Amino acid sequence: MANLHFNITAISRGAGRSAVAAAAYRSGERIRDERTGRLHNYSSRDDVPHVEILLPKGFDASQVPWVADRAKLWNAAERAEVPRNARVAREYQVNLPHELTAEQRRELARTFSQEVADRYKVVVDLAIHLPRDGGDPRNHHAHLLFSSRQITETGFGAKAGLDMRASAARQLGLPVGIAEMKAVRERWATLTNEALKSAGLNIRVDHRSLKARGIDRPPIHRAFIDIARERRALRQKQVERIRENHKERVEARQNQPLLHEPATESTLEGVQRRARENWVKLKTEVAKSRELEARNERTGDRSVQTTIDDDFAL
Repeated sequence: MANLHFNITAISRGAGRSAVAAAAYRSGERIRDERTGRLHNYSSRDDVPHVEILLPKGFDASQVPWVADRAKLWNAAERAEVPRNARVAREYQVNLPHELTAEQRRELARTFSQEVADRYKVVVDLAIHLPRDGGDPRNHHAHLLFSSRQITETGFGAKAGLDMRASAARQLGLPVGIAEMKAVRERWATLTNEALKSAGLNIRVDHRSLKARGIDRPPIHRAFIDIARERRALRQKQVERIRENHKERVEARQNQPLLHEPATESTLEGVQRRARENWVKLKTEVAKSRELEARNERTGDRSVQTTIDDDFAL
């Protein structure tokens, strides 16, 4: 039995997120958020082999050609929402079986993306990501970023999918809330198993929980919150180690006398006193050199060169 990963995320302003930023990161592109003026540049990414914008079947995009332009699309999605805590988009993140070929993984992701676009009448921005260097080499996955509103020939319309009212969902024959989440998760498992079967692979995935399958063991997948807590703890340890190293260096430096100076001069008062004395000496030497140069200029004697003590040479 292969593992199935299906994560549903909301792109909400209330959480400080932006649909433009999300699209730029997932597609590996450079997009400016017109609402905030911030430039999101991820064009240096080299782990995004495929990106594609999919529309509902039969949709005529001639009236809204900007839907094919990623920057214009997601800036329009941001403009369609007024509240400062608005939910601008949703995302389905799914794992792609590493046992499949790159082309088979792409077709699986495209098939599911098209079904989501047709189911909710939304624009789906698909991005396939490769495993990161140094990470799990099996971690092929896809991001399906889609608008929280339906797309129409005049632009964005009513709320769609998980963001629509329960009454509107029932009119379209769609489950509501958790039931809808379970339905799309099950559909993803079905499509994945069909792809595995077509590839001649004798492995399958199951969308049900371990408890529902009667399996008594802890889940392999760890909650993101647990991973985030460990990362914060690790960063805190690193910060403490850096502070301790810095403290040790400062103490060691303070315990050492300055080079070429008596031990009594290592104090702050001694260093300040010597600096004042040196500054007065330097000003005196400069004044003397200028006076000598002026005298030489008047007498025409240019053979004499003035010097400054080596201690003050720059």
